[in-house]
Amino acid sequence: MSNFNLKTKFSPAGDQPKAIENLTKRIEAGFKSQTLLGITGSGKTFSMANVIQNTGKPTLVLSHNKTLAAQLFSEFREFFPDNHVEYFVSYYDYYQPEAYVPRRDLYIEKEVEINESIERYRSSATQSLLSHKDVIVVATVSCIYGLGNPEDYMSLSRTIEVGQSYERSKFLRHLADLQYERRSSDFFIGTFRVRGDVVDINTASEETGVRIEYFGDEIEAIKVINPLTGQVIEKPSKVTIFPAKAFVTPYQALKEAIPKIRNDLEKEVKSFKEKKMLLEAERLRQRVEYDLEMLQEIGYVSGIENYSRYIENRPIGSPPSTLIDYFPDDWILMVDESHITIPQVHGMYNGDYHRKKNLVDHGFRLKAAFDNRPLKFKEFYDRINQVIYVSATPKEFEIKESHKSPIIKKLQSIDVPNKLTEKSIVKQIIRPTGLIDPQIDVRPSEPQYLKQLQKFLKKYDYKEMTYHPDNKEHKAVNQIDDLVYEIKNTIKRKERVLITTLTKKMAENLSSYLKEQDIKTTYLHSEIDTIERVEILQNLRLGTIDVVVGINLLREGIDLPEVSLIAIIDADKEGFLRSEISLIQTIGRASRNMSGRVIMYADKITGSMKRAIETTLARRKKQIAYNRKHNITPKTIKKAIKSQFDRFEEDDKKEKNEINLIKKFEAYPAMSKKERKQYIAELKVQMDIYADMMEFEKAAEVRDLLKEVDAL
Repeated sequence: MSNFNLKTKFSPAGDQPKAIENLTKRIEAGFKSQTLLGITGSGKTFSMANVIQNTGKPTLVLSHNKTLAAQLFSEFREFFPDNHVEYFVSYYDYYQPEAYVPRRDLYIEKEVEINESIERYRSSATQSLLSHKDVIVVATVSCIYGLGNPEDYMSLSRTIEVGQSYERSKFLRHLADLQYERRSSDFFIGTFRVRGDVVDINTASEETGVRIEYFGDEIEAIKVINPLTGQVIEKPSKVTIFPAKAFVTPYQALKEAIPKIRNDLEKEVKSFKEKKMLLEAERLRQRVEYDLEMLQEIGYVSGIENYSRYIENRPIGSPPSTLIDYFPDDWILMVDESHITIPQVHGMYNGDYHRKKNLVDHGFRLKAAFDNRPLKFKEFYDRINQVIYVSATPKEFEIKESHKSPIIKKLQSIDVPNKLTEKSIVKQIIRPTGLIDPQIDVRPSEPQYLKQLQKFLKKYDYKEMTYHPDNKEHKAVNQIDDLVYEIKNTIKRKERVLITTLTKKMAENLSSYLKEQDIKTTYLHSEIDTIERVEILQNLRLGTIDVVVGINLLREGIDLPEVSLIAIIDADKEGFLRSEISLIQTIGRASRNMSGRVIMYADKITGSMKRAIETTLARRKKQIAYNRKHNITPKTIKKAIKSQFDRFEEDDKKEKNEINLIKKFEAYPAMSKKERKQYIAELKVQMDIYADMMEFEKAAEVRDLLKEVDAL
């Protein structure tokens, strides 16, 4: 029986039933690799969810950017509300890696700003994998970076039970070993505080905290609390406290690592001196001696990951532990938008190596820093148990791997149907909604290029919807005038617009120009942080914004059914952003709306444009024929607009409401009798909560407020 419980009011339709059946059978038969070629809007995520339920295996869904990962996380949580769906992306809002630029003799210190909410999500993901079987983790390629040994992480965890004899001083030392920081006032994640016989822990993975109440050396009670208000949520009989950080070190392992670090330090310092590099030798000695002193005193140092090889007792050149090592042996990898994600995984190691080489060559780090790295692609591939590549435009690698899955040869003695081996590329071309691929118009940037484009368009029986010289309402003299006209018509129908440009500067400038035309516009590119990107796309769906101007961030996987018009500026500029794959993906953004269409602004037809148009036309022909055969009328996708990060936002709202009770005092005179009674009751509850938290000053504020209310 499956560990997963898929909840949805929809049933598989279109090409989905066959796709789900073929993918499931191949996984059950033991094939390592297969590809789901699913066009935009065909319900690839729904098919993936069905496969997860059918197979019942823990699953890693790998995405190429945070925005798409957030969307997938939201969708899978909606499909599996009773299971553990986790989110694992880089937790940096700002990240400046440690680096050295030799030609300028410039050392750049590592500088980071950690997003607290995302840090919780990461901790929750690792803990779920170690504690449960029904786990889906949606991650970016940050999951192939070193994370800390799961065995050490698990061995240092502490399970606390009511009635257990656990000396308080010993428990506090263990919390310090788990990298929890003791605080007396600030109580943020990864900290604990002690008040008499009560120990409060703000855990690293949950929005809740844990309160341990002692009677002597015996644990008298365990309470799960709201870290801000102290409100008791539940009273479990036992609880497991996991480490506050991924890189945690057992004392014995650290004790054994320090002599090894010191030994390598002496060797590398000697090597620098033999090369007459005295500055580098002294620099390395000072840096490492300081780190060793910190490790001996507190068991942790900033940059401890650079010593992970010693701590984990790994051989030179060996890969670090990553999120993948937290999965059990039998698991599934689903690579979403694989044509982008796989090349990202390929490129991670080399960039990291060259940055580290400058640091090592000039005495800023020991050579062991090379072994704190992302996985090489072969290491990543060897760790895969079974994989499904998911893309509307899979590349040669995915197709090749799927056609000759490594496990096929091992299964020759098993009775596997021939048809099953032929289905290595599973296709989803027909959408459950009946929606067809969008109409494509090609328009010149200037009217004088119209004739040469018409020759191409006539071949494909396209309507010549370029400029409208006979229309008095529309006298466009260039592509921007034409675009503004189309945008305003789209907005009148209460639909949205996406515009893709080639540069950030153009995206910003075009956004500013459209704002001057009284069009609600914003831009979106890589300098916009994760949470803000999600908010921008949500605002587009809500209608707070009508137009978003972006670059390649708008190509893969963004689910925006309200968007009916895609405008591609400089479609004829061959390159990565205007390749066949990029154009097909961009066209797909308009396929979730029955009025979807795409305007390519170009003065010539490139090979990429020609292939993208031909592919789209072939799909449209197949989709239209299917709809006619089954008497289907296409309908725009209706999708609820939900926050993709509401897991913690709900608690934030509760906390704000509790604190805002004090601010409501000004409105008290205008309240009805019933509202006043309810307000007084809420104040009393809040006072008790603060008292239970031992926040006596805040409790006194609420008490004084109650006195003032009584006096009115």
